Amino acid sequence: MKLPIIKHLTGFIEENDEDFVVEAIETLEALTEVPSLKDEELDVIGELISNMYGALEVNKMVKEGAQKKEALNTFMSRVMGSIDT
Repeated sequence: MKLPIIKHLTGFIEENDEDFVVEAIETLEALTEVPSLKDEELDVIGELISNMYGALEVNKMVKEGAQKKEALNTFMSRVMGSIDT
């Protein structure tokens, strides 16, 4: 996951609607079922999906009252903590 991408997508959600990101995730998930995709292509799609889910999670925290910067830091700390274990 990349913080700048999650931050950008969070801004996109604020300006538009999270439904756009949800639909993009659904589209990308459907693409992963194409049998001719190479591993590298699946990795890229997976990374995009992860970043989009991250942005949705950060957006949820902001809706619950967290400041955007605090929500981003909390989310990334949680991600880094799960990688360390």
